[in-house]
Amino acid sequence: MSLLYLHYEADERAGRVQKLARSGAHIIVSEPRWPGFWEIAKRDKPIAIAVDFSHAPSHALETADYIAKARETKETALYLLRVPEDRLDVVRKRLPQAAIVTEPELSERLAVMEREAQKRALEKKEAAAQARRTASAARQAAKKAAGGPVKPAPKAAAAKAPKKVKAPAAPKKKAAATPKKAAAKKKTAQPKKKSARPPKKK
Repeated sequence: MSLLYLHYEADERAGRVQKLARSGAHIIVSEPRWPGFWEIAKRDKPIAIAVDFSHAPSHALETADYIAKARETKETALYLLRVPEDRLDVVRKRLPQAAIVTEPELSERLAVMEREAQKRALEKKEAAAQARRTASAARQAAKKAAGGPVKPAPKAAAAKAPKKVKAPAAPKKKAAATPKKAAAKKKTAQPKKKSARPPKKK
């Protein structure tokens, strides 16, 4: 939780910031100068904005009036510190939604807001944990109603498919004899012819 504290730079500003920080809130300090404070308010989105009127009260009033009417900050809690007595009526008329407080009052309100923010955060955390437990119980009940979880088939069993039996290979046919080999076989098979010449006389 953060508070945007708008106070012109002065010797007393650091001590005032320390007092507000004791509430537990994170204090963001800036001067009520345009557009610096406005950029911080849009970026950090503080839970509250405090405008200190101890320096340049007319300018502080214009700054608070702008914050109260701008779309981005009109819902943010607005506190006014050290408003001069002669400007109280004007400030109340222009800023009816702003709270004019003393420094101790602001510190007390910040402490209450900090406790409430912590309580909301804890409740949100517990609600999320309860939602997870409820969802887990619902899943368990659904499994039980369905008869338990169906176990998937083991990968090893699914991978083992019946192997195809290979047919026996056909016997290799003998290659036909080449013409040369066939002719050689014929020559060896035929009987040798006797010579037709008569033997020589001695």
